Amino acid sequence: MVHGKKLAKEVLLPSVLEDDDAESEELQLGERRSSQTEVDVRGPNDRRCSPDGNVLDGGRGEAEEEEEDEEEKCVVSDEDYDTDLELGGKEETYDTTGRTSYMRACEMLQVAPASYFLQHMQDSELKMMHRGLGPQGTKALAVPLVTNTSILRLNLRDNWMEGMGGAAIAEMLKENCYITEVDLSDNNLGDYGARAISAMLKENGTLVSLNLSGNHFTDQSAEHLGPALITNTRLKHLDLGHNSLGDRTGQNLGDSLSENMGLRSLSLAWNCIRGRGAVMLASGLGGNIFLRTVDLSFNGFGKEGAIALGQALKENNVLEELNVSNNRIPPEGAIHLAMGLKVNKTIKSLNIGRNPIQNAGCYGILQSVQENPDSAMEAFDFSDITVNQDFEDLYTAVKEILPELRVNHGGRIGTFRKVKA
Repeated sequence: MVHGKKLAKEVLLPSVLEDDDAESEELQLGERRSSQTEVDVRGPNDRRCSPDGNVLDGGRGEAEEEEEDEEEKCVVSDEDYDTDLELGGKEETYDTTGRTSYMRACEMLQVAPASYFLQHMQDSELKMMHRGLGPQGTKALAVPLVTNTSILRLNLRDNWMEGMGGAAIAEMLKENCYITEVDLSDNNLGDYGARAISAMLKENGTLVSLNLSGNHFTDQSAEHLGPALITNTRLKHLDLGHNSLGDRTGQNLGDSLSENMGLRSLSLAWNCIRGRGAVMLASGLGGNIFLRTVDLSFNGFGKEGAIALGQALKENNVLEELNVSNNRIPPEGAIHLAMGLKVNKTIKSLNIGRNPIQNAGCYGILQSVQENPDSAMEAFDFSDITVNQDFEDLYTAVKEILPELRVNHGGRIGTFRKVKA
């Protein structure tokens, strides 16, 4: 009641207070009596009383003390705020090596960190073949490689990373702009990994060499790789050997190669390209004006494929090395191939060994060079194919025109005789 009356006294206008002098005096008497009563109740141990009962705070009321307490609570100090300068000392130092991010990724994916990677992650070339990383280990490895600026050549051959691991490497290569050579061979990437790699090739602009051999790619993989090879003009060397690429691959890659403007070497060795696929692929090679080296060994080109290759050699004026060994090419196919060599001016090396072309096929191919005054041929490989004396005589004659020409064959017929007992 005392507090309410005191507050009313402070708020009311002076004119009202002057008209009510009597009431004011009664209020003052009441306040004095109330204050005296409070002093008597508190006792000597109270912080606001002296031993003789006198008040030490100068008679200030509780309302004024509460107002001061509220003002003290509202005061804001610099300690209530964190500034950038104050937080600077608490922040972790950025790890440029990527060790911290790699260790965290390993912990999150529950894999053991590769000590070899930690020791060589700042080298220009990282070789981690046969390490058994698996999909999870490859994912962890890809995390620090995103920002790594030291590694230029990356070899992860035979780590069984599968499609998920291959996808992680592909995502990393979308961001990394320093790595130029990558070997992902023998990793069982499958069609899933091929799709991820193809998407990466459409965005990556620094990769020059890519080895994807031995990854169980099928014709479905080629459906993704084909369009990627049209888009990407930076990749120079591509190895797709030792996969399961078939006839549809020949058609898809044939169309892509005729438009590709980047590749300098291509390997499709040890696949299943034959029949119409072989014909379409050969047709694409004829239209390509950038490839220098092509390896088509261990497929099934046969007679039809050899005929198409002969036509491609007539049109192509940049190819320098061609390997068609182990392709079941008969003598007729070799003769058609020779017709292309008769007008070609750039090819320097032809490997047609281990085909059933017999002496007649070898003779026809060698004769085509003799009849081509502009031939650039330097080496023929007729491995495991026996020849006769007529071939040897022709070779002697061609050597006078092309003294640097080297010919390898499976031996001359009649040179092996029975040893007399």
